[in-house]
Amino acid sequence: MTLAIFDLDHTLLSGDSDHAWGLYLAELRVVDAEHHRRKQERYFADYRAGKLDIDEFLRFQLQALKDNDRSDLEKWRAAFVEEKILPMMSRHAIDLVARHRDQGHTLMIITATNRFITQPIAERFEVDVLIATEPDEVDGRFTGEVRGVPCFQSGKVKLLQDWLRHNGMDPSDSWCYTDSHNDLPLLRLVDHPVAVNPDAVLAEEARRNGWPILEFGPATN
Repeated sequence: MTLAIFDLDHTLLSGDSDHAWGLYLAELRVVDAEHHRRKQERYFADYRAGKLDIDEFLRFQLQALKDNDRSDLEKWRAAFVEEKILPMMSRHAIDLVARHRDQGHTLMIITATNRFITQPIAERFEVDVLIATEPDEVDGRFTGEVRGVPCFQSGKVKLLQDWLRHNGMDPSDSWCYTDSHNDLPLLRLVDHPVAVNPDAVLAEEARRNGWPILEFGPATN
């Protein structure tokens, strides 16, 4: 069975859901806007440079889940998806997912962004399989910690390989779409790697290897 693997942020989405969530909480005054903006800018720069400390970033990003009641978080998330995420879902991305679905491929989103944010986004794309960073929770309340391995760089590969073993699948003849050089280990696992809106490092690697490059442009929905 062929697997179609999609990164989420800057690939299926024209922006970054993690970053947008932080800005949205700042709009609601749930977090301090200026402090959050400075932190987000530094972490994003580190990510683009390939030197993000994922554990430090996740402690920062999951703090808001820890500090607030689940009912409030779910209410904010529902509004966030409607107001901020739907405008990031480009027709190009929706059509790409649909083409793989029509071919009978198994669809998967794999993302470093945590499951609390990304589960409803995967549902909007009608993708059943989501591998994401798992925020730890106890008795229905988030602890601010990560459960298991962060879904980032080599962690994406480990979590995907765990899923493949559990489901008796092989990544050969599968597809993977991403924008970031941080996902090069993932791209090298599949027979059909595709760069989408690639950063400079990934674009160069794609050209060197003859991988397809897709440019979606901004969402127009």
